[in-house]
Amino acid sequence: MVYNEDVKIVAFVGMAGAGKSTAVEYVTSKGYPKVYGGGIFYEAMKEAGIEPNNQNEDDFRTKVHSGEDQNILINKFIQQINNLIDAGQHRIVTDSNYSWEQYKAVMHEFHGELSVIAVVAPKHIRHHRLLSRPERPLTEAEAGDRDWREIEDLQSGGTIAIADHYIINDGDLEKLHNQIDQVLNDIEFYKD
Repeated sequence: MVYNEDVKIVAFVGMAGAGKSTAVEYVTSKGYPKVYGGGIFYEAMKEAGIEPNNQNEDDFRTKVHSGEDQNILINKFIQQINNLIDAGQHRIVTDSNYSWEQYKAVMHEFHGELSVIAVVAPKHIRHHRLLSRPERPLTEAEAGDRDWREIEDLQSGGTIAIADHYIINDGDLEKLHNQIDQVLNDIEFYKD
């Protein structure tokens, strides 16, 4: 771990349907590279020969986060960030549903360079978004079950609770984008 004061890493975290992926898409549309924790997870599923569907993803997510596989995914995540830094990138965005263990590992590796931004929204709004999303929609019951798994099994609540900044995503995209811009300007993420 070597602190690089010119490197800034922004990690968007939040419960399913809060809008963290939408936030990441907005920032990456400005030309900033990202590391997608979900991509690492889905690649691990593919390597294990597991068909991607809601139930298989939930089962695999619980399995991975409760064993040694978690360390493998954490190390791949950290390595992808380091690869971008080694390639000369100084502003990096991450999209991941950090478990507490993953958060501690990433914070240890990039202490001083990492800012965690929690994107939060009321449960009824998040569940409506999950129901109406085009890929892998969830019913109300499935969304509720996923909330419990994210909090109890994946331990994602701690990362949201300890975030450096919060964005309340209960309105339209313009409101979300304005809040993102405000936070990223405040932490001097955006380059002039």
